[in-house]
Amino acid sequence: MTEALTGQASFSLRGRNPDVLTCIANLSNDEVFTPPEFANRMLDTLAEAWAASHDGANVWADKTVKFLDPCTKSGVFLREITSRLVKGLADEMPDLQARVDHILTKQVFGIGITHLTSLLARRSVYCSKHANGLHSIAKSFTIDAGNIWFERTEHMWADGKCAYCGASQKALDRGEGLEPTPTRSFTPTTSRLGSPSCLEAICSLT
Repeated sequence: MTEALTGQASFSLRGRNPDVLTCIANLSNDEVFTPPEFANRMLDTLAEAWAASHDGANVWADKTVKFLDPCTKSGVFLREITSRLVKGLADEMPDLQARVDHILTKQVFGIGITHLTSLLARRSVYCSKHANGLHSIAKSFTIDAGNIWFERTEHMWADGKCAYCGASQKALDRGEGLEPTPTRSFTPTTSRLGSPSCLEAICSLT
């Protein structure tokens, strides 16, 4: 009994008090992070729409459905989707480790908008910024990023616009001296309280 409870606890994806992603969503920051409560309301709406168009089927009990967050930041949508799938697929896939590995390697995907947010999203979903690390709840990944990726893409300027995305060169091309390089080792910034800000502290833990 004790071993079973320990196994269940190691895969606990919710029930944290307070939820760190709620705390992050309340920070004053340049980026807006979706609060978990709002993310869950959206996922409830998704499940209702899926059921309405699939004869009442439960989307969280379908092991073939894939989910992509193309602009993931805190990873809240991916975390809550994973939590729902873990519960919904319990009858079909009773082995907890096999179920978690299937969900994280074959169903849940994300693209980070920055290097930092990709690390934060991995930590939210895999419980580690290293998908193949010691503390990751996924045991089948062979690469560090898992299924949450970030890759810096440079603009390709032509006639004042990016040939790739159409962005204005005048607005975005600030030159090498002013543009941060995400491949450098991260140096924590300091908040108004004089301590490393929450995001950097969270991402440096594992």
